[in-house]
Amino acid sequence: MIELDGLTKRFGNKVAVDRLSCSVRPGMVTGFLGPNGAGKSTTMRMMLDLDNPTSGSVRIDGKHYRDLEEPLKYIGALLDAKSMHGGRSAYNNLLCLAQSNRIPKSRVAQVLDTVGLSAVARKKSKGFSLGMSQRLGIAAALLGDPQVLLFDEPVNGLDPEGIHWIRNLMKALAAEGRTIFVSSHLMSEMALTADHLIVIGQGRLLADTSMADFIHQNSRSYVRLRSPQQERLRDVLHEEGLIVVETGSGTLEIDGATTEALGELAARHQIVLHELSSQRASLEEAFMQMTADSVEYHAHSELGAAPPPAGPHWGDEWNRRTAAGTAGNGMPGVPGTSGTVKGA
Repeated sequence: MIELDGLTKRFGNKVAVDRLSCSVRPGMVTGFLGPNGAGKSTTMRMMLDLDNPTSGSVRIDGKHYRDLEEPLKYIGALLDAKSMHGGRSAYNNLLCLAQSNRIPKSRVAQVLDTVGLSAVARKKSKGFSLGMSQRLGIAAALLGDPQVLLFDEPVNGLDPEGIHWIRNLMKALAAEGRTIFVSSHLMSEMALTADHLIVIGQGRLLADTSMADFIHQNSRSYVRLRSPQQERLRDVLHEEGLIVVETGSGTLEIDGATTEALGELAARHQIVLHELSSQRASLEEAFMQMTADSVEYHAHSELGAAPPPAGPHWGDEWNRRTAAGTAGNGMPGVPGTSGTVKGA
């Protein structure tokens, strides 16, 4: 387990990490998310005593990193794939680490086989591609067979097969009861890998929750409907006090009602449905919604415009109605008046 207690790091007047307190528990993959400049790398460096905190502390299984007699047997880390000595072979890079940490020589061949580098074990690492360097860095992290593993952007440079491999590896390691802490900018991959999320922005803790709860709390779920009787369906929905969003693709999007309720409503009015599906925003959309105020650099040009909030195409009209409290008396839990909002 990794425990952070009031962890703070200042660089002059800049607060990189601000009183961060959380725990990374064993037996699961914990994703570490935040916009660029949020303090993720600084936090991971302080976990490994590569940077000293201004205040607060980090403990690994109850101990400070500096107090671990044989650190690689407690915690393994991949922070920089190109940190290996380029003039040494993959095998010799790992052998030096093994010998300096009293790890059996036989372990070197084992981890090289695990990461798929046995065939290039005797080649100098300076000639490795980014993906191969990532695999070598992962091998170094696994060398001491530690119970705690930190991975900073572990899929960077990997091909699809490699991404699938590291995903399965992290899940398998977590299933063995190890503590797995991983940062990544690939939200689609994190959604498939992580069980729990710690999200920071501007150095502060924004969320410490399960993947499912994070998406649920930071995005809007809605139901998508498509029917050859679209106008009649829309009128029926309006009569129920629901806000209907027309997407322009022949579908209607409804917030605040279940698929069961909408299906029964259509059946009562003998309306044929070609689509009735529950939709939820992705991890990426939920993340952008959560961290919108924590992004250091915003793009506003047409080519790099800031994205809309998560959920269906509600736009300014939805925000205006919600803020004004113009709630109708439609289906339970529907906070709006009836009417059609034209989406983008």
